[in-house]
Amino acid sequence: MGVALYRIDDPGPLVRPALVVALDGWVDAGSAATTAAALMAAGGRVIATFDADRLFDYRARRPTLEIEDGRLAEMTWPAFEVQLVRLAERDLLIITGPEPDYRWPRLADAVIEVARALGVVEWVSIGAIPAAVPHTRAVPILGTASEPGLLRGDIRPGPTGLLRVPAALVSVLEMRAAEAGITAVGYFAQVPHYVSGPYAPAALALHRAVARHLEIELDSGALDEESDQLRSRLDTATSVDENTRGYVQRLEAMVDEERLPAGDDLITEIEQFLRDQGTQRN
Repeated sequence: MGVALYRIDDPGPLVRPALVVALDGWVDAGSAATTAAALMAAGGRVIATFDADRLFDYRARRPTLEIEDGRLAEMTWPAFEVQLVRLAERDLLIITGPEPDYRWPRLADAVIEVARALGVVEWVSIGAIPAAVPHTRAVPILGTASEPGLLRGDIRPGPTGLLRVPAALVSVLEMRAAEAGITAVGYFAQVPHYVSGPYAPAALALHRAVARHLEIELDSGALDEESDQLRSRLDTATSVDENTRGYVQRLEAMVDEERLPAGDDLITEIEQFLRDQGTQRN
């Protein structure tokens, strides 16, 4: 028998526990998902820990070293763990942070074992992807679901048709949860591809989507204010450049008309926009 990949500390009886998962990587554009999940996990306690030495490549994801007045003070290692937050309505379990490098299939099995041991009744994945959407409109969210009718609010499943993309661990875990019979959904915010750095509006949209889906009250902290401030900065930045302003206006028109350009046209347009931006910076 192999060595267990995790350790669980008995949290005692849990009330209808739901598990929320958000990991960094290519489905965490603007750090939106991990920002939202970290806010949910604030004040929680770790109840399950996975063997980081068997999951992470420390040369690719180096630990963080704090040096204080010339003294090596503290080392923070990447971790993969489950945190528990007790709410008035129900208990919330959260996995967030770095996406592990190794043993995805074995890790997925281990996470499902932990979810079953803790009695998880609902699974919610959250993520964020870059997309041709304007910052001047509400953050679009696409949903995935283990069965029809699970998504809540005005979230639509999508994208329609068959789409093949490189998988992220958050989706591997969601699929395993569904296969294990756990009700599972995913909410994925679309982040304007022309925005760099953290994108608070998407984090806020995901935070609200989870609260709405689980029918719980969650404190959004400073996300509302940060979203307003970022919107103002982006409005100013796009207004001073004619090409950028025109591009954002075209995205606005597509959103308002509820249409999307053909795939090839969209790719060509994005590539041209990025080339133009690169030329201006040089």
